[in-house]
Amino acid sequence: MLLTQSCNTDTTFDTPELDAELGRLISSTAPDGSNSLDFYILPDETDLANIPQDFEKNPLTKAKVDLGKFLFFETAIGLDPKGDGMATYSCASCHIPSAGFRPGTFQGVADGGIGYGLNGEDRGKNSSYHPDSLDTQDARALSLLNVAFVENTFWNGQFGAEHANEGTEHLWNYEEQTWVNGLGFKAIEAQNIEGVEAHRMLMSKNIAQSLGYKEMFDESFPEYPENEDTEHGRYSRETLALAISAYIRTLFSNQAPFQAWLKGDHNALSFDEKQGAKLFFGKANCSKCHYNEHLGSNEFHALGVNDMHDRPAFSTSVDDRRNLGRGGFTKKAEDMYKFKVPQVYNMSDTPFYFHGSSIESIEDLIEYFNDGMPENPDVPLSQISPKFEPLGLTVKEKDQLVKFLEYSLRDPNLERYEPEMVMSGGCFPNADTLSMIDLGCM
Repeated sequence: MLLTQSCNTDTTFDTPELDAELGRLISSTAPDGSNSLDFYILPDETDLANIPQDFEKNPLTKAKVDLGKFLFFETAIGLDPKGDGMATYSCASCHIPSAGFRPGTFQGVADGGIGYGLNGEDRGKNSSYHPDSLDTQDARALSLLNVAFVENTFWNGQFGAEHANEGTEHLWNYEEQTWVNGLGFKAIEAQNIEGVEAHRMLMSKNIAQSLGYKEMFDESFPEYPENEDTEHGRYSRETLALAISAYIRTLFSNQAPFQAWLKGDHNALSFDEKQGAKLFFGKANCSKCHYNEHLGSNEFHALGVNDMHDRPAFSTSVDDRRNLGRGGFTKKAEDMYKFKVPQVYNMSDTPFYFHGSSIESIEDLIEYFNDGMPENPDVPLSQISPKFEPLGLTVKEKDQLVKFLEYSLRDPNLERYEPEMVMSGGCFPNADTLSMIDLGCM
């Protein structure tokens, strides 16, 4: 609240009529038909029973979440590098809490990256790595905030057997990196089972023991066999992924001012922020796509934005299938260039938006939607979403919408999700020499 007021010069808070009007508007958009503001209230991160999860195959327990919290930041499990980056990277190299659990720069780099800066913005390339050896994100890494509500993960929604991927079984193979959909896990777990291997992380009984995690694995996964060298054993990449998945399911931006307003604190938002919320759920039509609890959805739309290869990025190409969005997975003509609707909390923590990081400010983001004009000439106009059309916002309205997105939806306390240390005692989220200097580890 103090941060919001210090950044926002509008200080009018007592607006009973506006609050009532806004309450009615937001309630009417709840897609569950409840006509209640409660729909948009995010869970408490400690209320494990009420967090969306894989109750059958990866139920949340405190022990498992605590283990995942360590492992998410643990650089000492980065043991399968393609260069000299042994044990220098972690999940948090590309999903930094202070950056809204996104990369601090426009493209994430894990193995093969060096440096950190203040917020991950100085992450660069290790000169000893060939660009093709880098573990990079060919599309901007999505935020992990509120990911528990995501039904199919990735910009193209390729992970998870349910929801949008029902009927896509013929596409579940190693080449498309979706073979894990057939293992029976939900999307988050499926993506992370593939992800820990793709991101060059290892786990075994010996590793768990040497780093001080064995007892935590024992408590978290007693149903798994204790054999060391089995793919589905207690100390394996599978349980590593399940622990990390449990942790990220508890990441919620529930301390954002908008959440306080939803719970009855009408002084949590300023007058302009409330007007911005009215625009979000009304004239600007943001909630036509961003309508689920986390203000995202499982819809896919073509907005005609530029791809990552249009930037000076590493290991990207005009031929990368990720440029095709949903169509790169389904191979269907009608899905080409369509990308998942992301959640919009903590957008202001890093200045890069869309899958190609083509927009670098919230003001420009709103201007793009307000103009309703695609920027990528490679995307056929026939594919552009019918929901992407000029909004007719005034200068004042655009400013008010910026305030809502920038301040009202920003949880200022994401550091609560960081451990004070990792069990290895190493530097995190990166442990290369340059990062350790930036992070004060040496």
